Amino acid sequence: MALTYESAGVNKHEGYNEVNLIKKFIKNTYTEGVLSDLGGFSGLFELGKDLKNPVLVSGTDGVGTKVKLAQMMDVHNTVGIDCVAMCVNDILCQGAKPLFFLDYIATGKLVAEKMASIVEGVAEGCIQSGSALIGGETAEMPGIYKEEDYDIAGFCVGVVEKDKIIDGKKNVKKGNVILALPSSGVHSNGFSLVRKIIFDCKNFSLNDMIETGKTLGEELLTPTKIYAKSIVNLLEKFKVNGLCHITGGGIYENVPRVLGDDVDAKIIEKNIPQKEIFSLLQRWGEISKEEMYGTFNMGIGMLIFVEREDVEGIKDLFKEMNEEIYEVGEVVEGNSKVILC
Repeated sequence: MALTYESAGVNKHEGYNEVNLIKKFIKNTYTEGVLSDLGGFSGLFELGKDLKNPVLVSGTDGVGTKVKLAQMMDVHNTVGIDCVAMCVNDILCQGAKPLFFLDYIATGKLVAEKMASIVEGVAEGCIQSGSALIGGETAEMPGIYKEEDYDIAGFCVGVVEKDKIIDGKKNVKKGNVILALPSSGVHSNGFSLVRKIIFDCKNFSLNDMIETGKTLGEELLTPTKIYAKSIVNLLEKFKVNGLCHITGGGIYENVPRVLGDDVDAKIIEKNIPQKEIFSLLQRWGEISKEEMYGTFNMGIGMLIFVEREDVEGIKDLFKEMNEEIYEVGEVVEGNSKVILC
């Protein structure tokens, strides 16, 4: 019998089925700047003519081993949101407004409905961030991945006027107030440690009910919060000296990325928005506080560094947007470190 691509493990027709299933999700993300359509070799996006000196800002990321939990639970429509969030939240830190997004999904066996569910999540993340999904790729790779396995990564591009680029190392200074936007949960980093805690230390099932009122799997698959719309609105109304996405490395590794050599970030632990899942993980795994704050977001998704005279106005703005914001600390003289007290 003659060999075919399908006999080697790649089903092109299933790929065609996926494209048909995802068309409606992708179309829903299109914004004014989209010039291309689904099915081309590349995505086209036109920058607005009102920009004077535009600078493109890019970011790329994945979801990490959180995808393993999605596969175990057979829930695939949330990790796409995570992928968009991890990229978009990063470019926001330079003051960029998200424009468009591309995804890449690799799997051992292409099942159209499963892949379409992932892309549905990507599209939802794009809608939440105000960006357009203008391209992507699904690769069927037997022999590299097991049949049920997949991974997802993404790439986003945003734009900022050159004179409005946010550079925390230059602008964050002594006396600035540190505000925090709460996370929705664990977000999409630290899941290798999470899995070690829940499966090796405690032998939990993802269907077990936990103190948060959800199953363990539901709690851990809570999508990463996307801060685009609230941050873009903030930047239109107030000066922001620094923005910090709390992702892999937690507070201890991420905050110094926006601090100059002559200042520290003093963060008051009791003012941090609390998420019960972190205290549970710490107790289950007997993890030190230093390790927790150096791995997880601990309830903070984004930190905002602003002038003290703007704090009340910013709090009022977030109240109008029905978004939570917390005053968690201040910038003090130091040498680019985090002081947790």
